[in-house]
Amino acid sequence: MDRRQAVDLGEFGDAFRRDPHPVYAMLRERGPVHRIRIPDAAEDYETWLVVGYEEARTALADPRLAKDGAKIGVMFVDQALVGRYLLATDPPQHTRLRSLVTRAFTMRRIEQLRPRVRRITDELLDEMLSPGGGRADLIAALAYPLPLTVICELLGVPEMDRTEFRKISTQVVAPTDPESESEAIARLGEYLTELIEDKRRSGVTGDLLGELVRTTAEDGDRLSPEELRGMAFLLLIAGHETTVNLIGNGVLALLTHPDQLAALRADMSLIDGVVEETLRWEGPVENATFRYAVEPLEIGGVRIEKGEHVMVGLTAAQRDGARFPAPDRFDIRRDARGHLAFGHGLHYCLGAPLARLEGRTAISSLLERAPGLALDGPHDEWLPGMLMRGLRTLPVRW
Repeated sequence: MDRRQAVDLGEFGDAFRRDPHPVYAMLRERGPVHRIRIPDAAEDYETWLVVGYEEARTALADPRLAKDGAKIGVMFVDQALVGRYLLATDPPQHTRLRSLVTRAFTMRRIEQLRPRVRRITDELLDEMLSPGGGRADLIAALAYPLPLTVICELLGVPEMDRTEFRKISTQVVAPTDPESESEAIARLGEYLTELIEDKRRSGVTGDLLGELVRTTAEDGDRLSPEELRGMAFLLLIAGHETTVNLIGNGVLALLTHPDQLAALRADMSLIDGVVEETLRWEGPVENATFRYAVEPLEIGGVRIEKGEHVMVGLTAAQRDGARFPAPDRFDIRRDARGHLAFGHGLHYCLGAPLARLEGRTAISSLLERAPGLALDGPHDEWLPGMLMRGLRTLPVRW
């Protein structure tokens, strides 16, 4: 493909941030893979973007597309400041790291969290729905504090200033500028270094981070301090930011599709369908983190040269009509299996069961306790960047 034909996504302006789906649909009509220029990048940064479903699914599992940028001489600021983590490694390092963390991140542990997730949700709704209210920002009142509280308790992170942490976390996943991103990552890295050392000294068990500090594989392998910091960074950030968006996007979808909301209210057993269709229709991650071609390959008839960067468009792929009929329709009875919201292959999200549990609990509890829930003002301020797909605020009333 002629590189002069790169599509400059910045030319679509704010409309692309508010609603990227028409742009992705236009690209899919032209082909499954495109050279694009990322909007608001520090430089005119170009990469390949995969927008077709089958091509995206294949690319997510293709070993020729490495996650470790060091293989082609790339090191992003987060890895430099906090260390390598699962999303930035390949086998055998990825296999080793994942096996060590999986020992502590089990389905049994997630199931044990169910009553606690429900209690935290009830407490947040008690506060939000207290007499004399009647309106709130759902992101600040429920979608953000629920997963943050759960992941902090799971990891064993002391209760921190949520307002301050939200600023740091948002700058990491949806930075407004490179300098703020670097500062946020550095601050979080310093905090985690101190926390891990406290865990090591105290020897207290019972939380995930403490277990990771002491986890030893059968061959005696353990996580290094740098690996522990990188793992904690990933679990803390990915463990709540994505679920914030899942809850917010799911409630917004229901409130803007009254027929689907009515169907759910009539049959709350459809809640699983709501979560899965939200993940497909407006998933929390817009594009997977970069992959790097370690050898020439072809995707969707397009040649990718060694050393080039590839971004897999999860949001774009999940509106591919070749895989999901009437893809722009939000349908909670749809069979949404096969969506790519949690990735595919080796890097499939470890936290998927926890995200689903929190999404089901938050949305169903909210609707049960706020029967008159409705939108209460503008809801078009979406997070910047092309990584996350979520709202800054979601004003509601009841």
